[in-house]
Amino acid sequence: MLLVPLEDIVVFPNMDVTLTVEVGDEDRVLLVPRHGNEFAKVGTVATVEDRVRLPGGARAVALSGEHRGIAGAAHTDPRGRLRVEVEERPDEEEPVDGRIRELEREYRALVEEILDLRGDDGRIASFLRSITEPGALADTVGYAPDFTFDQKVKVLEAVDIRERLELAVELQTERLAEMQVRKRIRDDVESGVQKQQREFVLRKQMESIRKELGEDEGNVIEEYRTKIAEAGMPEAVLEQAERELKRLESIGEQSAESSVIRTYLDWLVAVPWAERSEERLDPLHAREVLDADHHGLDDVKDRIVEYLAVRKLRQERGIKEDKRSGAILTLIGPPGTGKTSIGESVARALGREFVRMSLGGVRDEAEIRGHRRTYIGAMPGRLVRALRDAGTMNPVIMLDEVDKVGADWRGDPSAALLEVLDPAQNHSFRDHYLDVELDLSEVVFLATANIADTIPGPLLDRMEVLRFDGYTVDEKVAIARGYLWPRQCERNGLREDEVEISDALVELIVSEYTREAGVRQLERELGKLLRKTATRIASAQVEPPVVADLDLVRDGLGRQRFYQEAAERTAVPGVSTALAVTGTGGDILFIEATGMQGDGNLTLTGQLGDVMKESVQIALSYVRSHAEELGIDESAFDERSFHVHVPAGAIPKDGPSAGIAMATALASLLSGRPVKHTVGMTGEVTLQGRVLPIGGLKQKVLAAHAAGLTDVIIPERNRADLDDVPEDVRAEMSFHPVMTLGEVLGLALEPDASLQTV
Repeated sequence: MLLVPLEDIVVFPNMDVTLTVEVGDEDRVLLVPRHGNEFAKVGTVATVEDRVRLPGGARAVALSGEHRGIAGAAHTDPRGRLRVEVEERPDEEEPVDGRIRELEREYRALVEEILDLRGDDGRIASFLRSITEPGALADTVGYAPDFTFDQKVKVLEAVDIRERLELAVELQTERLAEMQVRKRIRDDVESGVQKQQREFVLRKQMESIRKELGEDEGNVIEEYRTKIAEAGMPEAVLEQAERELKRLESIGEQSAESSVIRTYLDWLVAVPWAERSEERLDPLHAREVLDADHHGLDDVKDRIVEYLAVRKLRQERGIKEDKRSGAILTLIGPPGTGKTSIGESVARALGREFVRMSLGGVRDEAEIRGHRRTYIGAMPGRLVRALRDAGTMNPVIMLDEVDKVGADWRGDPSAALLEVLDPAQNHSFRDHYLDVELDLSEVVFLATANIADTIPGPLLDRMEVLRFDGYTVDEKVAIARGYLWPRQCERNGLREDEVEISDALVELIVSEYTREAGVRQLERELGKLLRKTATRIASAQVEPPVVADLDLVRDGLGRQRFYQEAAERTAVPGVSTALAVTGTGGDILFIEATGMQGDGNLTLTGQLGDVMKESVQIALSYVRSHAEELGIDESAFDERSFHVHVPAGAIPKDGPSAGIAMATALASLLSGRPVKHTVGMTGEVTLQGRVLPIGGLKQKVLAAHAAGLTDVIIPERNRADLDDVPEDVRAEMSFHPVMTLGEVLGLALEPDASLQTV
């Protein structure tokens, strides 16, 4: 017969196949499996049922297997084809003995169990039942895709029916055992696990397979052991890490707690225990960096230079570092005065890493101290995360907006900050999650706040306060020229030589378009002006360089927003000018009083707080009790009601420092003498007319200067605070320290016209 070799496939008797082989005009051929250069000893005699032409011109033949054939001597025919002598060995139709029947039943049972595990729809089982000959039953191994080429060749070469059935039973038994192992693994994994947790199921499958194979998970333990050894942990922390690692090793990867321990170890090795930034202890370099980045702020710059100088001397003279010498600088002042940005400059001057932590709106104590590990989703506090992000144990950490920290049922974060910011305690700060001591004494903490009143007293006591009281007009012009203008030019795609602006025009923008303690709004206005200029240059309306003038300012910024309105507002009796401090810096308030027929009631409007309402009542009582001294007719109080209003009505106001302004407004109303439009005043008043000291004098004076006032009445006990006021402002203004309300009224009220002589 013509020999047809089959590459890596096995055709059994009673199987129909279509092959792309050339058989010429042969009716019968011998199909012999071949693997590489090795032919099987037994092949399948097949009948050529049909010849077909495939798309593309190739030829194929449909073959039907008949029975086994043993290949003998081979030779090549004249057409160059290999022909072999074949001993045909069809299955003998002899009486079947009991052993064959037993093997046949066992084989059928194995296949049915396999089909049950695979979820057969019944078609294969029906096909199996239709086979009655034991030899053909064993040959069904050839239909199973799970058996290898060699296994199928062994079955083909088993000419004896009993031997063939025994081999088929053995193969199906191994196949069933393998499928049962797979099912057991799948059942073990899926028990108690929801189907939608696909990732969890896959992980459990992998763990179960490793368990079945007996593989070792020691590589994970060794990886953690290496990380712990390289982390440079302190001795106490190292003991804790090794203790947790032993727990992980004992419970194994299959335990649900293993993921918790691994997360804890990941955080523990993430802390840079042994990393330190190389500090540059050069006071002169630090001052140069700070001066290059910020204008003014001499107090802050001096304190940083002092800190560096002290550390430098201690190192040079071999003095042991004091754990309680940490610097906790708190920068308190209005927005836009450079509090946050100076932190980066300080870090650059010291050669340290910089990390910013915003505390605005934080109400959970765990944000600072971390969560206990018993909670689901527990994490370390922000201090640990800041150290991880910095990569060193001695960064500069900016605690931004510390005055806006809140408290609720989750705890008081400010109480947790007490330990962080206390130099006597923070060398042994303990995070609840890590539960080990962290040395924060090498960290330079910089805190920022808008006002000090909302910072808890114990927390403020641990801070070294540096005041940012705002800038004068001249300082704003210098900042705009040296910092804001170049930065906005770059952001708007302009070169500095393409746009020019004079100092006088910058001063006009400061006074007519901004009224703030800082320079944030000023930078926005300059940016708006430069965007307008960039649009004109880009659209070829103008050619650079462009010189900014008043027309460009009015066109870019719109009409003037702020006016010197003190003269207009105080032109009538009953209006005085008070100086106040808000969260955005100093400001002026106009206190308005009026009287009308009534039953002696006092009406207060303008969203006044309790302290301010009491100041009005004190002022009215004082004016009424000293009416004769003030030249006020006693009958002026009879059957009259009074109304005191403090614009703007939409803004809440409180505080005692408007006391003398309240009394001045009422005295002006009842005496008919207007308040001098150049005078602003601040001070708390008592029932006896004493003037008590107030806070925030510098911010109030800067607000008065910006509003065009030239005379400021202050309490006598605030005289020393005038040293904080910039010298150029003091030169342009007159200050009047007073002790009594009588002195205030004498300075603030216009002279009585009826007493003037020609």
